[in-house]
Amino acid sequence: MRLTPMLAVIALSGAYPAVAQNASPSAAPDYRADAAWLCRPGRSDACSANQDITVIAPNGSHSIEHFKAAAHPGFDCFYVYPTVSHDPSPNSDMTPGPEERLVAVSQAARFTSQCRVFAPLYRQVTLTALQQLMMGRKSAVDRAMALADVTAAWKDYLARDNHGRGVVLIGHSQGSGILKAMIAQSIEGTPAQSRIIAAYLPGTNLAVPAGKDVGGDLKVFPLCRRDWQYGCVVSYVTFRADAPPPANTRFGTVPEPGMVVACVNAAALTGGKSVTDAILGATGAGEGAKRMGPWTTDNAPVTTPFVKVPGLISAECVQRSGANYLAVTVNADLKDMRTDTIVGDVVVGGHILPEWGLHLLDMPVEMGNLVTLSSRQASAWKVSHH
Repeated sequence: MRLTPMLAVIALSGAYPAVAQNASPSAAPDYRADAAWLCRPGRSDACSANQDITVIAPNGSHSIEHFKAAAHPGFDCFYVYPTVSHDPSPNSDMTPGPEERLVAVSQAARFTSQCRVFAPLYRQVTLTALQQLMMGRKSAVDRAMALADVTAAWKDYLARDNHGRGVVLIGHSQGSGILKAMIAQSIEGTPAQSRIIAAYLPGTNLAVPAGKDVGGDLKVFPLCRRDWQYGCVVSYVTFRADAPPPANTRFGTVPEPGMVVACVNAAALTGGKSVTDAILGATGAGEGAKRMGPWTTDNAPVTTPFVKVPGLISAECVQRSGANYLAVTVNADLKDMRTDTIVGDVVVGGHILPEWGLHLLDMPVEMGNLVTLSSRQASAWKVSHH
């Protein structure tokens, strides 16, 4: 079995041990060095890559939505990427490969239309280690190392770059699990807490008390329920509406009594089903999923890296068989020239792994909603703080 990028920290439920208080600061990378960052503002890197979109209407017509980064963004984004490293060691090195760059292009670069993006490299748990663990083998994986690295990068950012600006924390999968732990250990109850506009943590099991918006994994930050609300969290795990979490699911459930997995639909913060502003990869969900077929019945070519299909995808937070998750529906229409299917299921050895749901599409199905929400929450934060 060969695991693929973006299959994250997973089976371990995103649990991260506390950073050892006696750990030597020299054990972490030097984040004062430019090379220790995957993305930093003001340079050409993965977060300055082309983000143009082909918008496909129901009649099959194409139009191009050209992307433009903000000239003077008023807030910052701190992004931690998911499990992508193909390094052979249990924890990755600090040299970015194409896999780290590609995931930043698809998950972080679009936020440059609103914010300055800072994305540290870190010694993450690798796909190699996860494969060994999932096959029942021992691995010398060090999850505390990954958390310590990101925490050191966060502290460096605060010291050198923040200057009182608001920040949106953005992660996915392993990245979301690390941010969840960092918020609990290093942000809640500290002066940095006031800097947080919001935290977007899709693809991890964030525990909250049943029927409540705060408590559980995080003690201070509640779930976001209004687009003008700041200092809150958006978190969800994604499954197809017609393929709910199976009994062996990796997402949507937590073992703690009285706790459920948080589900916040960025397209409908107050609840209910809503069409999402999905921004999908033109060729599919990347390595680990089947390749996307034709977008339209006439097989017209798509020349941009990303695609929008307005009205085609809807999502709703649901609870079924003890699992809380974002249920995604493709609104198939025989009169519509667009595809009736989207790829994003995790595929290993030609077989779909239903316990992973649409993990590879956690961010794409609501990417446009998250970018828009970040701008609105930042505006509310700025009014309150200035």
